[in-house]
Parts: sequence; C-alpha cells; structure tokens
Amino acid sequence: MTAFSQKVIWITGASSGIGEAVTLELARQGARLILSARRTDELQRVANQTNLPESDMLILPMDMTDTDSLPVHVETVRQRFGRIDYVFQNAGITQRSNVVDTDFSVYKRLMDVNFFGVVALTKAVLPFMLAQGSGHFVVTSSVAGKLGTKQRSGYCASKHALHGFFDALRAETYDRGLRVTIVCPGYIRTPISLHALGADGQVHGKMDTNQEQGMDVHDFARKLLQAVSQEKEEVYIGGSETYGIYLKRFLPGLLSRILRKREGA
Repeated sequence: MTAFSQKVIWITGASSGIGEAVTLELARQGARLILSARRTDELQRVANQTNLPESDMLILPMDMTDTDSLPVHVETVRQRFGRIDYVFQNAGITQRSNVVDTDFSVYKRLMDVNFFGVVALTKAVLPFMLAQGSGHFVVTSSVAGKLGTKQRSGYCASKHALHGFFDALRAETYDRGLRVTIVCPGYIRTPISLHALGADGQVHGKMDTNQEQGMDVHDFARKLLQAVSQEKEEVYIGGSETYGIYLKRFLPGLLSRILRKREGA
C-alpha cells in the first residue's frame, strides 16, 4: 500500500512530459486516475501504458482555456468516482521571446493556459472537496515562478501568479481539510521547449540544451510524489538551477547580475 493506493487522482497535461510521468508512477502505486489534455489519442496512448482496469481509469479530454466547460467535467468525474482526492495541475506552455518583440496576444495565451485555466478548474473542484472535507491540489509552477529570466517574461508572470493564488487558497482551506503543494521544477527532460511560443505566437520548435540535459522526468515524478505524500507545501526539484531560488531570497543582487549575463533562449 502507498499513500496514493485507490485514491482518485485527476491529472491535467497528462498526455506528455511531467503529466505523463506522474500518471505512470501513480498507476504503479495503485491510484485511480482521470487523465486530461486536449489530445484524445495521446491520452489513450498514456492510458494503455498504465495497465489499469477500465474501472480505475477515465480519459477526459478537455481544453483548459474553455473555462465554461470545466464544471461539466467535474460533474463527470463526480458521477464516475464519487470523490476527488487529488488534482495534479500540469497543463502549461512556455515562451521564448524578448518583451519588446512579444505580441500581447502571446501574454494572453500564456495567462489563459498557465493561470486562468488552472484557477478555473480549481474553482470548479473546490466546492466538491470542501463538501467531502478533504482534498489536495498539486500545482506545477517552475523555478521561473520564483525569479525572472530572459525571454520568459509571460511564462514567469503566469507562474508567479500561481504562487499568490495557491498560497492564499492554502491559508483559507487548511483548517477545512484541504492541502496545497506547489512544485517548482528546474530543468526536466520534457518536450516543453519544443512547444514554446515565440514572439508572434508561433511554436518555437526547438529542444533547449538545458532541457535535453535535465533531470529524467520519471525521477522527477518519484521525487514529486514523495513530497506530496509528506504534504510538503512547496518543493524545488531539479539540478543546480534550483539554487537560484535561494540566491533570490538571500543574495538577490548576485542573482540579478548572473541573470543579466546569461544568454536567452
């Protein structure tokens, strides 16, 4: 038995990257899963790898920016499983462009997916969790959610916003049985940079070197689940890049000089 055995767990962004790796690890630990992302075929591919029985798996395609549809999806989950123990919010996109060049529509897209979609799903699930007297939100932020780096202005802003919202939610709901874990990944070996938005909103289409050399995503998933099982409020997982969070806190001037000298994408 593990902390996640037979728990009902909803995973967004489950079709690739961190979401896929978390799905496979939770399946190994005996969870009952709801998998969401936009691509049904990719969700089915991931589901097939879990070897879970149909009774323990629900493929629920959805678009995080279609916020009006989210309460309907919550009701679908409620009718299927009767409860929601965890929501792992992994859906997100990043950016590769300087502020001066970036079209405002790119910022709107980043905030819609990375922040407003996450908030909308949380709001839709929250009354259900409060009524059952328990629940745990696990939110994927980033090291960029704690500091700002070149060519990531909108991405950084959207991730910073998650911290403010979920820290407030944690304070409001802790005594009612709810928990919040915010995870800040460093460089993890996922395809996130391939799908990054450029200045005009077009896809970046390149794998960053730091991403290619990052932590194995399955190692990341195991570390994350250990932290969640311990009800950690905030956790930093990655390589030496996570030290930037501590530099920001204790030596902000030094970090600023380092970031100014770094190349962009």
